Amino acid sequence: MNVLLTAFLMSFFSVLCLIRLHRRYGCFATDEWGGVQKFHRYRVTRIGGTGVVLGLVAAVVLLWLENRGIAREFALLLVAGIPAFAGGLAEDVTKRVGVGARLLLTMGAAALGFWLLGAVLTRVDVPLVDDLFRYGPVALAVTVVAVGGVANAINIIDGFNGLAGMVGVMILSALGYVAYVLGDHLLWNVCIASVGALLGFFVWNYPRGLIFLGDGGAYLVGFLIGEVSVLLVGRHAEVSAWFPMLLVVYPVFETVFSIYRKKFVRGISPGVPDGLHLHMLVFRRIVRWAGGREAEVLVRRNSATSPYLWLLCSASVIPAVLFWRHTYVLMGFTLGFAVLYVWLYRRIVRFRTPGVLRRG
Repeated sequence: MNVLLTAFLMSFFSVLCLIRLHRRYGCFATDEWGGVQKFHRYRVTRIGGTGVVLGLVAAVVLLWLENRGIAREFALLLVAGIPAFAGGLAEDVTKRVGVGARLLLTMGAAALGFWLLGAVLTRVDVPLVDDLFRYGPVALAVTVVAVGGVANAINIIDGFNGLAGMVGVMILSALGYVAYVLGDHLLWNVCIASVGALLGFFVWNYPRGLIFLGDGGAYLVGFLIGEVSVLLVGRHAEVSAWFPMLLVVYPVFETVFSIYRKKFVRGISPGVPDGLHLHMLVFRRIVRWAGGREAEVLVRRNSATSPYLWLLCSASVIPAVLFWRHTYVLMGFTLGFAVLYVWLYRRIVRFRTPGVLRRG
């Protein structure tokens, strides 16, 4: 637990310093208010991911004093993640790095993870399809696309205070639990350090939104989730490949559904921002209705939205943790989540919000 506490404290105080420096000098990248995907009222610095990185580095330093083998592999994982974080951070600062470039950099980070740590998918637990993974180039190609896709998905749901941060905590906690059960000390330490660093950021991000995770932080968190998933499945045959798939189904299905909605329903480019993501509909059509006048200030800070999505995410994380060995059960829950998502989306968009959500 020293690793978790160290990462938390370093992240906590680093993010605090970033907030104070930004307020005093306005010297960091800011997110302006207004726009189809903006739900805050003031200029907010969006480099909270820097604090998360510093928390992870502090965890590596502590581990170096206790177990240099684990610390070295952890450090290599962070080195591999540099392109993903740097690409996102460059977008936070300049707002000129397109989603395609960020995705390619994250895929490059996954390729670097293969080179440094041997992180590559060797199976997806689907008959016949697994035979394709015998060919190295196929396995590597699927790996880099999968890791890049997860990172991009985490970035897409990063739209409200506490949403991406807590979803990351939930997923990494589940991965860490299974790693602990299996005695995988490297992945266990990576997960608890990541959870600690994210919580150190979360304290300042939720509910008041004093700082945002930013693209750099979101891509880094997504990269870590993807890499830990690949390593966990690759190192432990008893872990179903559908365990991490069910864990990340909320952000991944949000991304896939968004592409479908934009490309085939609205006839626009998937890269064009819109205000029709599920978390945005929850904000507009549930939170405002449920909050009433007394919660108006809270609504303006958008912090009332995230708990609804945390609940939705838990619908995949909990069964994933319970059935991490059982492929067909996990497949069933993955399909069930997709059905649940589409049902909720249709109900909300047609103004027939489920009563359980309105009473929340």
